[in-house]
Amino acid sequence: MILTFRHKGLEAFFRTGRMAGIQAVHAKRLRELLTALNAARAPQDMGRPSWRLHALSGKRAGLHAVTVQANWRLSFRFVGTDVELVDYLDYH
Repeated sequence: MILTFRHKGLEAFFRTGRMAGIQAVHAKRLRELLTALNAARAPQDMGRPSWRLHALSGKRAGLHAVTVQANWRLSFRFVGTDVELVDYLDYH
């Protein structure tokens, strides 16, 4: 279950469907990713091939990310079976 968000626009989208703060073109994919992430119990549950699940390194070690579209990623950290620090960002 998702516990916390870093990105306030993404949190509003998840909780209310309000799209202010996210790219409208990403809404369908974000809804799919967030629904799966909310049900996930481990990072591997987000391992669909088209989502390109990968662990982050360096200052972001401990986080995982999946692809939204092009350079856009959804990053998150598992704590037990819960998810925290969900973020939506353009890597480049």
